[in-house]
Amino acid sequence: MTSLTGHTITVGPAAVHVRAVHDGQVLAESRSPLVLRETGCPDRYYLPPEDVRADLLTPSDTRTHCPFKGDASYWSLPGAADLVWAYPEPKEQVAAIKDHFCFYRTDVVAD
Repeated sequence: MTSLTGHTITVGPAAVHVRAVHDGQVLAESRSPLVLRETGCPDRYYLPPEDVRADLLTPSDTRTHCPFKGDASYWSLPGAADLVWAYPEPKEQVAAIKDHFCFYRTDVVAD
């Protein structure tokens, strides 16, 4: 856990099955995601690269910086810019998310 001026981030295993779908196409599905909980933000699931259809994604030129997580890189689909992101070199406090993919919309699947 990291806390800076009231801002807290935790990362840990999520005991859920999650799926990322766009226009009916499954882009990712994982039974071993990490969940990142951050003050003021919705819970985000970070999926391991082996559970993501990276072959469907195109790298984007977009880069963003988070003072708590580091620099993010983005990927797109035709008609869906910057749909997914990852932190290739995250800050030490969130090192577990390194190279995991996060989608803006991820559904928890009831098994």
